[in-house]
Amino acid sequence: MTKGFPWPHRFPVRVYFEDTDAGGIAYHATYLRWAERARTESLRAIDLPHQLMIQDYASLLVVRRIEVEYVAPARLDEPLIVETSVCRLRGASVDLDQVVREEGGGVKASLKVGLVCVRAEGMRPVAIPEPWRSALRDALGQGA
Repeated sequence: MTKGFPWPHRFPVRVYFEDTDAGGIAYHATYLRWAERARTESLRAIDLPHQLMIQDYASLLVVRRIEVEYVAPARLDEPLIVETSVCRLRGASVDLDQVVREEGGGVKASLKVGLVCVRAEGMRPVAIPEPWRSALRDALGQGA
């Protein structure tokens, strides 16, 4: 069902006017939106989108915690890449590293994200279902 690819997953974004303040610098919360999109697309890239987990297992991955270190400002019209790597996998949770980079490699921000799998009904933790578990295990340790 899944198609593999080498991790980290890379997702391109661009800094649009709506992402910035009056000085043309990306708002701090914009990085969270970019990271969310990149996580979503990393699952879609392995043919395991969120919607399938909801539909087939009545479960979903939600953010439990997130830590962001802002390194350099992202500016209006700048093309960026969000890299997503799996760094830890447990029964009901997965920890990711995400890095927002310039296309040339310079780091703009780094994020540590903790996700937990919960049952849609009641939002109680539940084991990450197969085939997500195997795909995330395969990704573990690959990448940056």
